[in-house]
Amino acid sequence: MSTWVMALMLGVSICVGFVGLLAFLWGLRNGQFDDKDRMMQGVLFDGIEDLNSAHDLVSNSSNRPKK
Repeated sequence: MSTWVMALMLGVSICVGFVGLLAFLWGLRNGQFDDKDRMMQGVLFDGIEDLNSAHDLVSNSSNRPKK
């Protein structure tokens, strides 16, 4: 492989990585990752019927015969 192809691949890789880093930092600043309590609120406010139907769904899918 020639050196200019290697240099081009390295330059493009660095640019793509830099864009990804900027997108991640933008997400941090705008609070995209601040939803810490979402799962806990879902557990607290689930009704007993919803939990029973989810349990039945999981148990029925695990008891299915394998093809």
